[in-house]
Amino acid sequence: MSSYDQPYMPGGFQVIPPAIKTIILANVAVFLLQLSPLGELVTHFGALWPLGSQKLGGFGFHFWQPVTYMFLHGSFGHLFFNMFALWIFGAEIENYWGTRHFTTYYFVCGIGAALINILATIGDPYPTVGASGAIYGILLAFGMMFPERYIFLYFLVPVKAKYFVAGYAFIEFISGLGSQSMGSGSNIAHFAHLGGMLVGFIYITIKRNEWSLRRWLDRVKRGNGRPKGPTLHKGGTATTPTSEAEIDAILDKISTRGYESLTAEEKRKLLNAGKN
Repeated sequence: MSSYDQPYMPGGFQVIPPAIKTIILANVAVFLLQLSPLGELVTHFGALWPLGSQKLGGFGFHFWQPVTYMFLHGSFGHLFFNMFALWIFGAEIENYWGTRHFTTYYFVCGIGAALINILATIGDPYPTVGASGAIYGILLAFGMMFPERYIFLYFLVPVKAKYFVAGYAFIEFISGLGSQSMGSGSNIAHFAHLGGMLVGFIYITIKRNEWSLRRWLDRVKRGNGRPKGPTLHKGGTATTPTSEAEIDAILDKISTRGYESLTAEEKRKLLNAGKN
């Protein structure tokens, strides 16, 4: 994914952006409900049941479950690590993409993961719960947006994001094949994880092409580039317009080192380019 695929959001960065904050609070609230006397009922109705499970004694699939299963978790540890990963990998993505785009992506990955998991578990008697499918979609987006960024595995071993994501995908694929060959007793929905990554990849690819087409159309409308020569800004000072190569370099710097690494002059150039 190129740096141009990271839309510049001039509103600033937030430590816990709105969508992530809302998702975390909703998941915590539902988990507390699971611990209440209504917990068994909530889990039975909200979990993602495989097709045909009702015949085997399970509750059975219903159309709302590809959404509700994302807010249910099997334990506090399951909830904590999912929400921690959402915050760690998702905050920067929401700050770049904006809350509405990020929220759409999150639910598209989660629902897509549910649909793929349903196809992979037909006839199983075990339901699926958890936001892991959507979280794996977020992980993939982070790897595609910041491929050269280092992630410290176990807080010690530095691994580039692109290799970290690829490794996770490979492990999930092998684990999924292993659980299928040994039976359906595994309580980890490996194919839901892979489904979230697959759907996320398709979504990002489509959006990347859409952004590329939009940029090309914008250039055509502008006559294939900015006007040459000096441009007058406020106060009548003549300055040379920022070239496309400079903007590319600035966006590459954001991709590898983050927005806060930019100098004041680079931020000004990026803001002016966005206005133009």
